[in-house]
Amino acid sequence: MRHPAKFTDTFLPIFYDFLKDKKRILDPFAGTGKIAKIRDFGFEGEIFCNEIEPEWIYNNDYQINHITTCDAENLPFKNDFFDGICTSPTYGNRMADSHNAKDKSRRNTYTHSLGRKLHDENTGKMQWGRRYREKHTAIYTELYRVLEHSGVMVINVSDHIRKGEVMPVCDFHREVLLDIGMHLQEEIEIKTPRMRMGSNANVRVDHEKIFVFTKK
Repeated sequence: MRHPAKFTDTFLPIFYDFLKDKKRILDPFAGTGKIAKIRDFGFEGEIFCNEIEPEWIYNNDYQINHITTCDAENLPFKNDFFDGICTSPTYGNRMADSHNAKDKSRRNTYTHSLGRKLHDENTGKMQWGRRYREKHTAIYTELYRVLEHSGVMVINVSDHIRKGEVMPVCDFHREVLLDIGMHLQEEIEIKTPRMRMGSNANVRVDHEKIFVFTKK
């Protein structure tokens, strides 16, 4: 089943570099589970994928060891269970739209790709705002719980433009993780081709960020 926001292929070797020595990693927003493609670069540990929409995670050919389908705010794992976490949270942009377009432009959103309403706790239906920020803060607190001390958390995220202004999505994710006790090891900015659909197709932030944190 098509997913509108898979990992960019050029990010995978970067993820591998930070995760290659890990024994047990988690992607809590796994989508189709493409994080398992780091095996192509030699990763040998266990890969856990959690995705709240089962159609996406169970329609893949990736080498995933364990699949769960729950709200990432309430994970079924004990404290300090993982030594690595790697994920890309939703960006709170127009991909959270669920309405049908009034014009003839194509919609490439989570709802339109899945073909039904999203789970109530799916961050893919949350526009940038208070609900989005509260939900991700709660999820990061949970991820902190299941990550062992000195474990690595790799986050791929991007700002977006709304009404001509850049929304500080990256700053939010960085600051929340610092506030809950993570240490920022590295911040990488990578220019990427962005989706060019909809009425604002030419108004896009031209890069994404990868944050690498360690648990204090």
